[in-house]
Amino acid sequence: MTHPAITPGSRPLQRLAAACVFCLAAGAASAAAAFEIRGSEGTRLEAREIATFDGPWAMTFLPDASMLVTEQRGRLLHVSPAGETTPVGNVPEVAYGGQGGLGDVVADPDFADNGLVYLSHARMGADGDTRGGVVVRARLDVSGEAPVLREVTELWRQQPFVSGSGHFSHRLAFGPTDTPQAGYLFITSGDRQKQTPAQAMDGNLGKVVRLNTDGSVPEDNPFAEAGGVAEQFYSIGHRNLLGIDFDADGGLWAHEMGPAHGDELNRVVAGGNYGWPEVSEGDHYSGRSIPVHDTRDAFEPPAVAWVPSIGPAGLTIYDGGTFSDWQGDALIGGLVAEALVRVALDGAEAREVERYEWGERVREVEQGPDGAIWVLEDGAGGRLLRLMPAA
Repeated sequence: MTHPAITPGSRPLQRLAAACVFCLAAGAASAAAAFEIRGSEGTRLEAREIATFDGPWAMTFLPDASMLVTEQRGRLLHVSPAGETTPVGNVPEVAYGGQGGLGDVVADPDFADNGLVYLSHARMGADGDTRGGVVVRARLDVSGEAPVLREVTELWRQQPFVSGSGHFSHRLAFGPTDTPQAGYLFITSGDRQKQTPAQAMDGNLGKVVRLNTDGSVPEDNPFAEAGGVAEQFYSIGHRNLLGIDFDADGGLWAHEMGPAHGDELNRVVAGGNYGWPEVSEGDHYSGRSIPVHDTRDAFEPPAVAWVPSIGPAGLTIYDGGTFSDWQGDALIGGLVAEALVRVALDGAEAREVERYEWGERVREVEQGPDGAIWVLEDGAGGRLLRLMPAA
């Protein structure tokens, strides 16, 4: 197939080009299956199927309105606005299994000029018995017959690699322009189902990490004085963070899965300790109770928590014009809830305001260049859906 060209250019022209591409794609998209989703408070959405995938995990939009989609087994797809997919070559080998595999993908803030993308994935340890998450940077080359990654370079890895195949987290986000976090790459690093490393300072499991975009460590990170791997840390005491984004004021938000219930949405502050495994709003799977956050002043409480669990995955904070009433709201995919969950943010406070259910596990959610909401369903045959207000 012919895939859209990705070339440098001015931001206004890119936005205009993106809008035109969506207009041209509208005819093809109109033939796709559409259905209505009714929210818990009566909001009506039109969902339109754009493409399907085998275990999709993440997506990111490019300046020409095409996108990259990862599949957990290790495929990276270049996807046109109309849903045509082309495999990308030279993707790193991944350790697939459990929650491991190919993870997040984000485009560099200066992608139009440098063509760089960042990918996370699970990798097998040298001993063959351990695994860990890694982040690589590569240049996306679309000049040939098929897109391919060039100059693939590892920037970061979880320390230590451990046994098991759960809680890699490895979500990625760049600090927004015109804020103090501009120029930094944020990485969520799960506790790998080992719990106690989330509070340990000699490993980066159970942390939010802040790096420069070349993988080096900023000198002003909050735990820099501790030395060693702790120099990477932005916050500690996390469990399994599968969504991260910034609000309009540059505030960082991340959600994480609780144990048996107690999922959290946190406003993540520099140097904050979010308590895992010492405190939680949920209990251990065995039924053994865990003290809640407000019993320990040393730990940051969640802005909102869910009992029962929603299974949060994917997060975007909306700033488009298509859903005018959603400005500044957090949109969270629900694996357990089988819904898109909308949460109103007010400073450091948050509250759920509506759910949109259609009986499918939601793995990922992003805002498109057109202001629409795009979601990926989980699992084999997971659909890419474009959500718009219903007419």
